[in-house]
Amino acid sequence: MERDVIIIGGGAAGLFCAIEAGRRGRSVLVLEHAGQVGKKIAISGGGRCNFTNLNTRAENFISANPHFAKSALARYTPSDFIALVEKHGIAYHEKKLGQLFCDGSSRQIINLLLAECRDAGVEIRCSCRVRSVERADGFRVETDQGTFTSPSLVIATGGLSIPQLGATDFGYKIARQFNLRIEPTRAALVPFTLPAGTHAQLAELSGISLDALVSCRDAEFRENILVTHRGLSGPAILQISSCWQPGDAVYLNLLPEENIEAILLEYQHSEIESANLLGHYLPRRFAQAWCKLYAPSKSLKQFTEHEIKEFAQKLQRWQITPAGTEGYKKAEVTAGGVATSELSSRTMEATHIPGLFFIGEVVDVTGQLGGYNFQWAWASAYAAGQFV
Repeated sequence: MERDVIIIGGGAAGLFCAIEAGRRGRSVLVLEHAGQVGKKIAISGGGRCNFTNLNTRAENFISANPHFAKSALARYTPSDFIALVEKHGIAYHEKKLGQLFCDGSSRQIINLLLAECRDAGVEIRCSCRVRSVERADGFRVETDQGTFTSPSLVIATGGLSIPQLGATDFGYKIARQFNLRIEPTRAALVPFTLPAGTHAQLAELSGISLDALVSCRDAEFRENILVTHRGLSGPAILQISSCWQPGDAVYLNLLPEENIEAILLEYQHSEIESANLLGHYLPRRFAQAWCKLYAPSKSLKQFTEHEIKEFAQKLQRWQITPAGTEGYKKAEVTAGGVATSELSSRTMEATHIPGLFFIGEVVDVTGQLGGYNFQWAWASAYAAGQFV
């Protein structure tokens, strides 16, 4: 069965590319191996789908080529997707930092995409497993529901994150089959696990959240961190995890708004214990556990000025070397992927394999937390959808 365009993957990028191609009068077939499309959309944003970010810029993305995303992001902006959301009467709100969420359910975004696919004449086949892809005169895709041919093939299969929803390495296998280079993949936007000693001290504080400035390499993020039963999570930790490599130290400023050294010096001749003073600025249980781990609590009049300086420095540059991350099972996205050097930034087409396109998470473009990865899905899909 011949189609103008075959898209493998029925997630955000795959469905949006299908819509754009269908609007151009192309006959489009979407092949999805799961029983339904948009499974990752459904769980995103706590079930409310953080569908874009008003502040989207190329600087919000990590890639071996930081300039690659600029072209697609400039041609399909957050305002463009917001217009589509408003066309479908979906109520939404800005949560913080430009993050837009549905007032209702993520299902509203899935229904939007399905409605647009219907209007564009897109055919979607779920529970359809691809057995092989061959290239001769165009592309031949053999599945358990038949064999399909097309001059244009779009790979929108996502990355390795959240395998429990059906994530696989299919997209990378296709890239390798056609000798395209792949940047090393790793779990991103993912919680850290801690070394046994540190974890044992902090495990009892599971569930405590606090504001912190977290840095690693040349990146830093100011948001909440969360102590978990396995290590550290929360928005600031998820953000910095995308920049982290095994062995890297991560630095946490637990009091980014305070000059803690000046505060400690102010109480230097006081009977107040260090943990009790910290309890005025940090959650009390956290302050006590942190002092137990790094600076046994005693009255401040027992501290020398040198000890106060060290104490303050540890609080505002707390160094932790994570044991690792919780891996793809808990990662929101996959960093790395099909090398951007292999693709056209204008069309997302493989430069040496005419008719073969890669979009969305399978490409080495990884957004920060907060709707950026959805905006990359829409933008890269739009770029390909104009050319397939």
